[in-house]
Amino acid sequence: MKKDIHPTTYRQVVFEDLASGAAFLIGSTIETTDVTMFEGKEYPKVAIEISSKSHPFYTGEDRMLDKTGRVERFKQRAAKKR
Repeated sequence: MKKDIHPTTYRQVVFEDLASGAAFLIGSTIETTDVTMFEGKEYPKVAIEISSKSHPFYTGEDRMLDKTGRVERFKQRAAKKR
């Protein structure tokens, strides 16, 4: 490997999924001031809103969206502005 081409800030970071509570230990250069305990060691922590543990595409969950309700509410708002 070539020397001096990799970032010096590369380290192990815990990414915590806020939706499911899952935590992943991954190498990253992301900057953060939060820390957390993971498997008995202290690591920098980054909170994320969604990951493969909570995203419907990866979990196989079907989520129904109230599309007709949203369209009707939009039409009502648009009618009020006229």
